[in-house]
Amino acid sequence: MRLIVTVKPRSSKNEVSKISESEYQIRLRASPVDGEANEQLIRVLSEHFRIPRSRIMIIQGHTNKKKIIELQ
Repeated sequence: MRLIVTVKPRSSKNEVSKISESEYQIRLRASPVDGEANEQLIRVLSEHFRIPRSRIMIIQGHTNKKKIIELQ
């Protein structure tokens, strides 16, 4: 399953908001330095969907706010 995710780093809390069936907005406390936000994104999605982190991959947009995520 693929998701389109818009990431908002440096937020006051971690939060997942569903926009449509395959689009989410994710607020993260981490800053986008040295991949911290990407790591926290995977952790937050893992908790939200209750799947292991190893089953979540960033397919596209490693350095962008808009990303394509694959959940296996």
